[in-house]
Amino acid sequence: MKLYYSPGACSLAPHIVARELDLALALERVDTKAKRTESGRDYLEINPKGYVPALELDNGEVLTEGPAIMQYLADRKPEAQLAPANGTPARYRLQEMLGYINSELHKTYSPLFRAETPAETREERQAYLRRRYELIEKVLARQTWLLGERFTVADAYLFTVTRWAEFVKLDLSGFPALLAFQQRVAARPAVQAALVAEGLIKQKAA
Repeated sequence: MKLYYSPGACSLAPHIVARELDLALALERVDTKAKRTESGRDYLEINPKGYVPALELDNGEVLTEGPAIMQYLADRKPEAQLAPANGTPARYRLQEMLGYINSELHKTYSPLFRAETPAETREERQAYLRRRYELIEKVLARQTWLLGERFTVADAYLFTVTRWAEFVKLDLSGFPALLAFQQRVAARPAVQAALVAEGLIKQKAA
């Protein structure tokens, strides 16, 4: 399998999941502005949507959209329990949380990355994000991970999008449980390996 990614983008979440599962996964960086892969391919021929992530399967098919890719990867090794079993109430709770992160957090960050976004819009979007993080804060104040006491793909996704707060100058100091969660996830060996591989942090000296 091959994951098309851009460093620190939402593609970091499935990258983390793959490393948590110890799955063999090739990486190919994408210039999302030029729509070119690092090997020179036209990315639009791989993923007509033009954004990351995209997962090229061993049979040549391409799967897109982070929540779908993460669940696909988790189902390759169900014994790792990064996603509850299909058809169970817990799986629907996972999809509920992935949907919330995707629609209420992930997409709300988008205009904050654009320099041309008016200050008024920027302030409104930041306020919206803080309101949406209030629910997450309540969940994490009572349990270690989003779905309870086991790390899942939803945690990889939340960690990935919440990392963006620093880059867009979103103040999350009022969310101590969320900040503690970010530190817990960042300390996981698989997460460290993914961050190093994407050039987001430096390899720690042995």
